[in-house]
Amino acid sequence: MKFKKPLIIAGIILDVGITVFLLVISVIMLVYTIAQPNTIAPGLIGYFQTNTLVYGLTCVVPLFILLAGNIIILVIYVKKTAKRETPKVADLSEEQKEALRKELLKDLQNEEKNE
Repeated sequence: MKFKKPLIIAGIILDVGITVFLLVISVIMLVYTIAQPNTIAPGLIGYFQTNTLVYGLTCVVPLFILLAGNIIILVIYVKKTAKRETPKVADLSEEQKEALRKELLKDLQNEEKNE
């Protein structure tokens, strides 16, 4: 378990790196497609322009998968951190303990009156 934190940090860095790389390629593709619609760019962007299926499978689909994975991880993290632990009596200050005693006595008296 001592490697858990470095693995999480490495995973976050890898996730951000891949996402930024794919977004940059997508933005470059968009700019070339809008600026010069009838010309083919050189290199990788030109290859993606001529083979849109390859572009979709290597850039667009992984971006959606990363987005879905990040949303799922965020929901799990929020649910995990939102769970509240009930405070223990030893953790309460004397003022809080006294307020709790008064509230419990008041509730008990109200229950006795209702019966």
